[in-house]
Amino acid sequence: MNFLRGVMGGQNAGPQHTEAETIQKLCDRVASSTLLDDRRNAVRALKSLSKKYRLEVGIQAMEHLIRVLQTDRSDSEIIGYALDTLYNIISNDEEEEVEENSTRQNEDLGSQFTEIFIKQQENVTLLLSLLEEFDFHVRWPGVKLLTSLLKQLGPQVQQIILVSPMGVSRLMDVLADSREVIRNDGVLLLQALTRSNGAIQKIVAFENAFERLLDIITEEGSSDGGIVVEDCLILLQNLLKNNNSNQNFFKEGSYIQRMKPWFEVRDENSGWSAQKVTSLHLMLQLVRVLVSPTNPPGATSSCQKAMFQCGLLQQLCTILMATGVPADILTETINTVSEVIRGCQVNQDYFASVNAPSNPPRPAIVVLLMSMVNERQPFVLRCAVLYCFQCFLYKNQKGQGEIVSTLLPSTIDATGNSVSAGQLLCGGLFSTDSLSNWCAAVALAHALQENATQKEQLLRVQLATSIGNPPVSLLQQCTNILSQGSKIQTRVGLLMLLCTWLSNCPIAVTHFLHNTANVPFLTGQIAENLGEEEHLVQGLCALLLGISIYFNDNSLETYLKEKLKQLIEKRIGKENFIEKLGFISKHELYSRASQKPQPNFPSPEYMIFDHEFTKLVKELEGVITKAIYKSSEEDKKEEEVKKTLEQHDNIVTHYKNMIREQDLQLEELKHQISTLKCQNEQLQTAVTQQASQIQQQKDQYNLLKVQRGKDNQLQGSSSDGVQVNGVQPEEISRLREEIDELKSNQQLLQSQLAEKDSLIENLKSSQAASGLHDPSATAASARDPEQVPELKQAKSFPVQGESESLRAASAADVEGRLSALLQETKELQNEIKILSEERTALKEQLDSSNSTIAILQNEKDKLELEITDSKKEQDDLLVLLADQDQKILSLKKKLKDLGHPIVEEDELESGDQDDEDDESEDGKDHGLSI
Repeated sequence: MNFLRGVMGGQNAGPQHTEAETIQKLCDRVASSTLLDDRRNAVRALKSLSKKYRLEVGIQAMEHLIRVLQTDRSDSEIIGYALDTLYNIISNDEEEEVEENSTRQNEDLGSQFTEIFIKQQENVTLLLSLLEEFDFHVRWPGVKLLTSLLKQLGPQVQQIILVSPMGVSRLMDVLADSREVIRNDGVLLLQALTRSNGAIQKIVAFENAFERLLDIITEEGSSDGGIVVEDCLILLQNLLKNNNSNQNFFKEGSYIQRMKPWFEVRDENSGWSAQKVTSLHLMLQLVRVLVSPTNPPGATSSCQKAMFQCGLLQQLCTILMATGVPADILTETINTVSEVIRGCQVNQDYFASVNAPSNPPRPAIVVLLMSMVNERQPFVLRCAVLYCFQCFLYKNQKGQGEIVSTLLPSTIDATGNSVSAGQLLCGGLFSTDSLSNWCAAVALAHALQENATQKEQLLRVQLATSIGNPPVSLLQQCTNILSQGSKIQTRVGLLMLLCTWLSNCPIAVTHFLHNTANVPFLTGQIAENLGEEEHLVQGLCALLLGISIYFNDNSLETYLKEKLKQLIEKRIGKENFIEKLGFISKHELYSRASQKPQPNFPSPEYMIFDHEFTKLVKELEGVITKAIYKSSEEDKKEEEVKKTLEQHDNIVTHYKNMIREQDLQLEELKHQISTLKCQNEQLQTAVTQQASQIQQQKDQYNLLKVQRGKDNQLQGSSSDGVQVNGVQPEEISRLREEIDELKSNQQLLQSQLAEKDSLIENLKSSQAASGLHDPSATAASARDPEQVPELKQAKSFPVQGESESLRAASAADVEGRLSALLQETKELQNEIKILSEERTALKEQLDSSNSTIAILQNEKDKLELEITDSKKEQDDLLVLLADQDQKILSLKKKLKDLGHPIVEEDELESGDQDDEDDESEDGKDHGLSI
């Protein structure tokens, strides 16, 4: 407060005495008036004075205005006036232009008044509660006042809102307000609230901010919308940038799919307004936020895949190849496509298939490279194309191979009708434009990054430098240009290419050293005392020579490792060499290039280092320094250790491969055994079912036999009755003949059933012995049914023993396992052969059993039919016998009435006994047949 009074007193053009008295009187009225109308009018008057006399109103009225907010909440009009007055005091926004000193003074006033207001945290909480009021005259000035507070002292106000109950949630309600002016100012409020505060960003995101903001952008016309779309995009960037949690939430919520319509290119003649360019620029930056190389790799990869799946990448490539697109939008689109495809194989493959709408169609990569090596194109566009090419090749060995293959003799188009990516790079590498030289060298270096195969392939490239002269290799041509003393930018680019090419590639080192002029050139460059502008070239020459030593396989007698180190010591000196090597990492542009993968330079002269090359320098600088100071004995020891380690690794790899193969074979054999076990169990189940069916057939047969025996007894008793009566011997004789005929038929049927019964017994014995391994044992078991249980028990032993041996083998030592596994494999193969034979025998027996059962079933049906017919005939005979018996009784009665003598019962019994003996003998013979 004292500071404010000092400022007030120090103002030359302060308010008149009457104005200060007026403000004081109005403050007194606000504080002491009992009538609401009087207080309202006083606050309205303070509002009108607050812009012109900001300092005085702020000093005298702020306390009274805060009290009004606390006590007069029921009157929305006076609350609105109070909020507007506080906003005028705190805000630094001024319509008219003012001097610089006055502006700085106003900014100090705003921060000072903000500090006074938030000193009591209850004031901010009070302001948050007022935002719940729906009245326009309360909510709108409340939103503006809170936004101004956040602009003045953002971190302090953010902390107060963060600890206030439901503080952020109350502010989120403003986005849903149906009045556009409040909603739009609410977006600005959330922009200030979410700036550089991850905790608030997460709360706002989980309060459904993404859904509401995307709805607003769609309602406002997306890229064709106005300033509101721009504000929403800025807020989305605040929520997503450097916030992995919100990025993941955005992806999981399928909001990436809703971004695709933003990039739909409409009529080319519709024009590109300044607002549309700004909005589309922000939209592209928002895509880049989600796939930034600084994000966690997993999060970036998932967003890249989602952008391909929903068609967003395809839409961006359409803009990339479209005509009439403004240069800055095209540049940013190239940068965006670069990061969408960087390190994502699916996206890189799609980008390789994109063609420009030309006649004939050309790959998009070729069209972009044309722009990169064209010195008439804008510098930022050429940098963007280089970044796109680098991202296309990043962790993409397939793409690297395709680029290098366009340089190989077998793939070059002899007709010259089409230009390839490799030809464009070579053209840029040897052009007169140093920027094209640098870009082409770096691009070609990225085609070799971490790819030893392509480094060796590139050694095959031959260039025709002039008519009549023999072709030279690409490697030799690079060193030739290097020795011609071209521009520093060109030499730096070529040296970075050579260092990348030779690192981790002994064959390339041998090719480089094979040219006897290369080593003297490098040592001469390093040994000279040149100016500061040449220090970087000297450092890169030292790095290239160090790579030639460290990755030298000693295949050239002239340039062995030890000889090269002796050469350095004599001509340069080890300390001087290491000092020159250190010039690279000490360069002012080295650290700048090492920060981000994107080649972002303010002007062409700053384009010196490549990001990937800085990582190579960091990796090799230390090992080259150690290699220079090592003695020949240490080198030999190191080589021996390397060879020993390589041999050990080869042995370990060999054993690992053997174990892996044995494990695969073992798993396959286990699978076969389990399959055979399953089949064996199925066959056993089928045999059991067949045995059960045979037993049922036997039971049914025995039941039929018993029923037939009863019928025979009944038939015998009937015939006895006839003999007892002894009347009409002709009829009895005829009946006896019919019964004898039936008996003979029955005996024939019973003999047939006996044969079938014997066949069933044999079949049962053969089924019970079906588990034997040897077919001869199966035949023996069919002859000896008593061996069936023992054979069934013996059948399960091999599989159980094999399982135990497998479990024991899995616990053995690696060295011991190899021989054991080989033996087990042979045993398992023998076991499989035996089980296969067993399965075949079981299948044959099962088929035979099924056939036998079918035949027995048919014969059983025939027998049942014959027995049914026989029973029917017997029933007819019984009826006939009963009729005869009645006739005999009636005849006896008539004879008795006529006085004829009748034979007595005792005499008949003696005769019957003889007849029964005869019948008994017949019955015994009948039973033997059964």
